[in-house]
Amino acid sequence: MTKNRAALAAIAITAAIVAPVGFATAAVAHNELVASTPAAGETLTELPDRFSITTNEDLLVVPGTQGFALQIQDAAGSYYGDGCVQVEGPTMSADAALGAPGEYTMLWQAVSEDGHSVDGAIPFTWAPSGEVEASAGSATPPVCGEAATPTPAPVATQAPATREPSAPPATASGIDASTVLWIGGALLLAGIAIAIAIVRAPPNRELRTSRSTRRRDV
Repeated sequence: MTKNRAALAAIAITAAIVAPVGFATAAVAHNELVASTPAAGETLTELPDRFSITTNEDLLVVPGTQGFALQIQDAAGSYYGDGCVQVEGPTMSADAALGAPGEYTMLWQAVSEDGHSVDGAIPFTWAPSGEVEASAGSATPPVCGEAATPTPAPVATQAPATREPSAPPATASGIDASTVLWIGGALLLAGIAIAIAIVRAPPNRELRTSRSTRRRDV
């Protein structure tokens, strides 16, 4: 066998091995979303029985698989529903539950037939035409069979009360203590000034004259 024939034989063998793998890969591709309830951008006026997503191929359901989820989240970040999903062929669904009217997003994750996870986000608007009881939201994504963590209520902030300045203590007569102390200090200073003036004042001339006259008469 020549070198050329050996090379051609090697190429043929390689092609025979690779070709089936290529066909298998093409046949088993990731699932693609083809329909959903609600549809992307849809405005719901009535609550459906279930929320759902449908792909182009059957989803891969394996006992114990944790790759399936269908979550409803509002604009504030709260979640709705019980976290339980049902898979039937190409469709995954969950009981429908919503809170107050507004903007929502349906977050989904599933396992393709090839074993790989696929996911997506579907925005929609909730605008009920009549009065509908709003479901309670949870702060974290709900887990099937477990109690949900309720969304904490907003804490009302209250401005601190303004304290009025305390008035100085008053005496029994209605005059405050500072006024009494001021008057007492003024009287004390006045008394000291009078005492100093009396001590430094010269003797009275009339008193001297009277004493001298008495001595002469004697």
